[in-house]
Amino acid sequence: MTNITTAVKGATLSMCFSVGAVLFSSHAGGGFATGNQENVYFISLGWLGPITAIFTMLLFTLTIKEAMNMYNSRHLTSYKQLFQNLYSPVRGIEYLFEAFFYIMVLMAVSATISGAASALAAQTGMAYTTGIGVVGAVIFFLTIFGAGLVRRATTYMGIAILAMAITIFSVGIYMGGQVPGTHFIADALAADFAANGFSKLPTAILHAFTYSGFQCVVIPTMIVVGAPLVTRKNCATSMWFSFVMNAVALTMAVCMLMGWTGIYGKTPLPTLMSLKAMGMPWLTILYTVTLMLCLISTGVTTVFGFTARFSEMDALKKVTKSAVIRSAIVTLFIICLSMTVSMVGLTNIIKYGYGYCGYLAIAIIIVPFLTIGRMKNKRYATDAEYRERIDAMNEYPGMEEAEAAEEM
Repeated sequence: MTNITTAVKGATLSMCFSVGAVLFSSHAGGGFATGNQENVYFISLGWLGPITAIFTMLLFTLTIKEAMNMYNSRHLTSYKQLFQNLYSPVRGIEYLFEAFFYIMVLMAVSATISGAASALAAQTGMAYTTGIGVVGAVIFFLTIFGAGLVRRATTYMGIAILAMAITIFSVGIYMGGQVPGTHFIADALAADFAANGFSKLPTAILHAFTYSGFQCVVIPTMIVVGAPLVTRKNCATSMWFSFVMNAVALTMAVCMLMGWTGIYGKTPLPTLMSLKAMGMPWLTILYTVTLMLCLISTGVTTVFGFTARFSEMDALKKVTKSAVIRSAIVTLFIICLSMTVSMVGLTNIIKYGYGYCGYLAIAIIIVPFLTIGRMKNKRYATDAEYRERIDAMNEYPGMEEAEAAEEM
């Protein structure tokens, strides 16, 4: 009881903000910063684009809140246990998340590498191999030293990204319509509403669930860095912080790009092309810094979840007792593998890799956590007898008692 009380007192407002900033940093990655994700999932929706962006971030943060609450309240020790508890009494579905997670780690880190190579080549002329080497090295060293460093590093990066993103997107929104080939956002929204009305609403809903779905690759990382959030209120507070940060940044990005569609066309770097058209060198320099932070933050949060999962394997423990060396081996493996996948290009990774994984995540993550998971969390918090049975069954790896309890 003493340990639990201490942990609850330790979950301060600053800690809640820090965990929320980690989630924002994971979202604000290469696809977001380049504008590629916004272009694929929101710009085509017209006037529904900004509204869908807000709804998407609400789905995303509510899902992560339920995941962290289930993990922390039941004192679970792995994301496999988390999904066993979510799906119980049905067996085997947790392996679908395993498949989703492995594929999405490859996609997310590949998008980071591809985005770094494309942006640095376009902005500075830096060679592709040099760009991926720099970003890979930073991700490598920030990942291998544990959850504390990840939480601190991504919090600072998240604050910097949010401040710079608001500055960049504010200028872009203001400049819309003042450069040939662009238009004011209000005019664009009004024209699209008049032309299409609500015809794109079904597509908007699908895009919201798909986008929030593939972002859930960060669940393994969030349940580790969010361990100090031991109460439902802690988890909720943290995710409301994150919702505000994510919704503001994504909505502003969508609004800005809607005014510059005639400039960037089909380029894989819509934001960079739009900023160059504004004729403000300082803005493109600020963007380059923001982009690198975004790439690194997503790379760190994504790779860390994979590293935490495999660095504790018995086979690696036989190789070395050093947790740092084991983490280094796993991290190096996934970064090298992702470099190979990155050769297919950023747009293809986001459109196809993220898209299909997002469809899977709707069925195995978003809907289950927001329905069954939420009900189980509420019952666990209020029903002492149910809570006692669940705690007892989680002591058994086979979870036979868990299934029996869930069936009642």
